[in-house]
Amino acid sequence: MNTLLALYEQGGDLVYSGESVTQLMHAWQCGRLAEKSGAPAALQLASWLHDVGHLWVNLEGTPTLRGQDDVHERIGSEVLLPVFGPAVSEPVRLHVQAKRYLVSTRETYARKLSPDSVRSLQLQGGLMTADECAAFEAEPFFSDAVKLRVWDDLGKKSGWFEETRHEALDHLMQLMRRVAQDHVT
Repeated sequence: MNTLLALYEQGGDLVYSGESVTQLMHAWQCGRLAEKSGAPAALQLASWLHDVGHLWVNLEGTPTLRGQDDVHERIGSEVLLPVFGPAVSEPVRLHVQAKRYLVSTRETYARKLSPDSVRSLQLQGGLMTADECAAFEAEPFFSDAVKLRVWDDLGKKSGWFEETRHEALDHLMQLMRRVAQDHVT
């Protein structure tokens, strides 16, 4: 948990081209949207940490501008699974597939994507086929991944950050401790 917190302390100011918020602001906004929606603690934490794979990989600049998919969802999921379990790691693993699913099943969804999300969509597989949609719908954490994805797209508002950096990171650490304790017990 200290390593995850350090990633946001050190890389939280990272901004991708076409985005209006830092990684920390985005994580905080997504976590707050989950909390305000009444999501369980594990899904709130997944919302906070869904992009931790970007920070873990620590590629320079904006990978999508170079035509590179950093597979952050897979890396983040692998990092989170042993500490927090599948209720956190699976929505993280599936949130990119949720974007592909929503673009494929909701006609207007693609218009809501940020410029970097549009670029990454093609690198991540583009539209899903009907068979891919059906397989995704059969995933045990399908609905959590779709919720997380919606919060992911909404959590990119410049100027919405109600806490200090220290308070936000403290909130994240408290949530990580609570979910880790629930996972162990």
